[in-house]
Amino acid sequence: MVVTMILITALMAGAATLTSMQTKAAQSAGLSRTGLSALYCAESGLAAARAMVAASYPQWGAALGQPEPSWLAGVPHDIDGDNVADFTITLRDNEDETPNDPTHDNDLTVFVVSTCVKYPDQPAEVAELVRFNGGGNCYEAQLGGCGGNNNAN
Repeated sequence: MVVTMILITALMAGAATLTSMQTKAAQSAGLSRTGLSALYCAESGLAAARAMVAASYPQWGAALGQPEPSWLAGVPHDIDGDNVADFTITLRDNEDETPNDPTHDNDLTVFVVSTCVKYPDQPAEVAELVRFNGGGNCYEAQLGGCGGNNNAN
């Protein structure tokens, strides 16, 4: 009888340990999945805002150091169709002067920062450095040439 009780106790302890390990592994997998989804959410914010940011260079200065600029309202912020914004977009100045003034851009270069707000447990933020080149004329001797002719000069 005593041997049976010891065996049952040992089996119960082993089962409890196994259950605990399995629960922790499932939680870890869930956190990894959520973290990856949050990263993809932030990256989709950058992809959605890229064209609008590039086309809105004159408004960059007023948007630096501020929450999401109003001119980005035209960018769809809902990526999963639940009518709730999944990310926010802000502009951040790169360190282009000493001391750095985060509200003023000197070198036509800023960071576009997308922050996923869909997963508050696993925040993810992705930044992309963009530079305004102003467009201009295409010259045959410039890097890449005009019309993809590989600098045929």
